[in-house]
Amino acid sequence: MIWLTWRQFRGAAAMTAVFLVLLIALLALTGPDLASRYTTGIAACALDDGCDRFFDLFFDQFQLQFTALSALVLALPAFLGLFWGAPLITRELEAGTHLLVWSQGVTRGRWLAVKLGLIGLVAVGAACVCGFAVTWWSQPLDRSAFPELGQMTPLVFGARGIVPMGYAAFAFVLGVTIGMLVRRTLPAMALTLAVFVAIQFAMPMLVRPHLMPPVTSTHELSRTNVGSINVQRDGGGTVRLGIKPAVPGQSGAWVLSSALIDPSGKVVSVGDEPAPVPVSGTSGPCAPQAQPSQENCLGAVNALGYRQLASYHPLDRFWPFQWIETGIYAVLTLGLTWFSFWWIRRRLS
Repeated sequence: MIWLTWRQFRGAAAMTAVFLVLLIALLALTGPDLASRYTTGIAACALDDGCDRFFDLFFDQFQLQFTALSALVLALPAFLGLFWGAPLITRELEAGTHLLVWSQGVTRGRWLAVKLGLIGLVAVGAACVCGFAVTWWSQPLDRSAFPELGQMTPLVFGARGIVPMGYAAFAFVLGVTIGMLVRRTLPAMALTLAVFVAIQFAMPMLVRPHLMPPVTSTHELSRTNVGSINVQRDGGGTVRLGIKPAVPGQSGAWVLSSALIDPSGKVVSVGDEPAPVPVSGTSGPCAPQAQPSQENCLGAVNALGYRQLASYHPLDRFWPFQWIETGIYAVLTLGLTWFSFWWIRRRLS
């Protein structure tokens, strides 16, 4: 049974292996140079306190590669569920070959167990190799990424660490289960993709923010958390501030909400929506003729008691979140596996 399953699957496994070898070779060739550039840049910028500018330039230079590799890791589990999981049982049901195997003394449970076990392990292994290779290569870029692309943010978190293995296992078994229910390859593939994508959107939006209680704190305004300072020339030169989704001293954090509050604690604006503050734009540290620095202008706003109110998950929760979310997907995978065995024994013919 194992030999037969491998014979049916070896073509897809060989293509995936070639792809992973090429990917790892590319990352191994370019990764050391990327890390060297980062180390050299950090050493240089530390001398003149210009590391913020270095981070921006360094990340801009490799942003396309960063985005492409992250998207690749996120798409791989969907690919495995779509092209490995959904057709695995469905094509046998459509061709009727499952009846031939069952008539040769192979039980339904053993038939399904070999297919799920052998191909599922390969799927999880492929996601593991791809995920850890990209995680290793992207370390310098993760440290210098914009706040919106920090390591805890949804677009990056799912492409790092161990969660791609959980996604791959779930997507694969989801495809197998839907294939057994639908019994048609193309509808099963389409439904697998739709369900998996829906769950992947629901997890970071509805579940992951609540895996642990978020940290809520107030912070002085600085270049880290202020996105814009505008002075309106009409109306007496009103100063307007826009807040960024970033927290001072919390690089790589996942900011759930960021708001500007006044001295009484009332929310003035949420997110990057500019809000007026009672600081003169025609005289004092925010006046154009005074050639103000951003620090001096923000200092005047801080002196009035205006602060940033942020709710976030710090970067040190990255691995706890990775383990918890992987565990959730493992439970979902086990549940679908149990259902598949129940269905094949009781309902499938």
